[in-house]
Amino acid sequence: MSWEEIYQLWKNHESLDTHLSEELNQLSREESEDAFGANLSFGTAGMRGVLGPGTNRMNIYTVRQATEGLAKLIEDAGEDAKKRGVAIAYDSRHFSPEFAMEAAMVLGKHDIKSYVYESLRPTPVLSFAVRHLNTYAGIMITASHNPAEYNGYKVYGEDGGQMPPEAADKLTEYVRAIDNPLEVAVGDKTDLLGSGTIEIIGERVDNVYLEEMKAVTVDLDLVQSMKDEVNIVFTPLHGTGLMIGLKALEQIGFDNIQVVKSQADSDGDFPTVKSPNPESADAFVQAEELGRSVDADILLATDPDADRLGAMIRVADGSYQLLSGNQIASIMLDYILNARREKGELPDNGVAVKSIVSTDLADAIIESYGLEMVEVLTGFKFIAEKIKEYEETNEHTFLMGFEESYGYLVQPFVRDKDAIQALVILAELTAFHKKAGRTLGDALEAIYDKHGYFVEKTISVSFPGLSGKEKMASIMSQVRKNTPSQLGGLSIEKAADYLEGTLQYADGKSAGLDYPSSDALKYTLEDGSWVAFRPSGTEPKIKLYLGVRGDNRETVDQKAEAIEADMRKLTE
Repeated sequence: MSWEEIYQLWKNHESLDTHLSEELNQLSREESEDAFGANLSFGTAGMRGVLGPGTNRMNIYTVRQATEGLAKLIEDAGEDAKKRGVAIAYDSRHFSPEFAMEAAMVLGKHDIKSYVYESLRPTPVLSFAVRHLNTYAGIMITASHNPAEYNGYKVYGEDGGQMPPEAADKLTEYVRAIDNPLEVAVGDKTDLLGSGTIEIIGERVDNVYLEEMKAVTVDLDLVQSMKDEVNIVFTPLHGTGLMIGLKALEQIGFDNIQVVKSQADSDGDFPTVKSPNPESADAFVQAEELGRSVDADILLATDPDADRLGAMIRVADGSYQLLSGNQIASIMLDYILNARREKGELPDNGVAVKSIVSTDLADAIIESYGLEMVEVLTGFKFIAEKIKEYEETNEHTFLMGFEESYGYLVQPFVRDKDAIQALVILAELTAFHKKAGRTLGDALEAIYDKHGYFVEKTISVSFPGLSGKEKMASIMSQVRKNTPSQLGGLSIEKAADYLEGTLQYADGKSAGLDYPSSDALKYTLEDGSWVAFRPSGTEPKIKLYLGVRGDNRETVDQKAEAIEADMRKLTE
């Protein structure tokens, strides 16, 4: 069918949602073509898109379509899977509660049990609920830190991690086989609640999660001795992090927590920020203002679904410095390893796990403790898979996992990024360094002095519109076929192609890569610096990553600038 025919199908649908019908009548021809000219992409991370009517938008019908696919996957798994059911949570975005209940009603039509939170909760709490309730799957309604016009739908497997590729591919087949999302049937909400097929959950699961959170704290005596001395400013950026984040901090003793009041209430418009993204200094404007007034040691911000955490730290001149996700991870890892060693709790087989596009500084840190860093593909589900493997084999003890995109995990009772865990560890390490008379700026500089200077950067190149996917595919194909010999004046020593599973060396030698297939390229340069190219799984963007190392900051910055310029040329 043409997009015009699909558009008319929606327009003439006799029971189309009233809100969507009104929006449909206001679309221009160009907007209509974009809304109906494609289906919203459903991939390994679920789906994410702009809210509105159409097959290429987030709405109750595309949510029903995704859930119908999940229902068929669960039915194939048998009656036990249906009884175990699905845990469902949602964030503060527009229509998140409605989408969560729509998903539950689709599942209920198939007699599949669902556990739905009574109010908004963080993504990591949903991951925990899957594990705690022993459900077969989980659904999180969120668009992470995207702007207000977005929402999304993420699917979790029975281990509490996002579905691994094999299961996700099977689910995607089911979803794509549904021709008309308008025809997906839903059960009656009142009947499903009355029968217990939909069960509302909340505080009882929160309390178990908070009990597990106590294990995140490495040195409780330190926290108790410094709890009145550490000043923390915290903002949930209008999202889900406030309630459970405050409880997690308060239960281990932190008293001086100042919340940015104007950003405390959940609000899908995110009215005080351009984008609710804790990676951005713009998101910290109000937190920094409050921090100066209360002489805060650290400013902390969670994104709307509280799986990512950003931070600004006090530096020597009293100002605040925004940290990258790699810097946060490095400070956290250095503290955890040191604190556990001091307590005699650092296992000989300990490992940390990071994505292939995350900082090599973390490698240098953990190797200085005689331990190992393990690399996985981008996507926290791959870190979750490693945790599961280590639990089954006892080959390694998991110490920490992270991605450069502001996602961290310390204790594996959750199997996704957990900003609440990061919130607690960053508060603790702030207490540790303050007790020693150091700012966190001092602590970061000490890490650089010991291991060398490392600078990383992530650049997103957007390709909007219906032609965007084709353009992205063309660029990746061209870079893949024509590997550059150098970037920024530095020769490429090896080229890793994670789609083809090959590793090519400059001297002509080659080897295989032991990773799942993924559309990503990574080049290692002659000085140990590296770059990577990877299309986003949820947005029309190619992400460019670079990690540069050197003896001093000036040299590293100059290298990074030259390398970035050459990378951008390859995506023009």
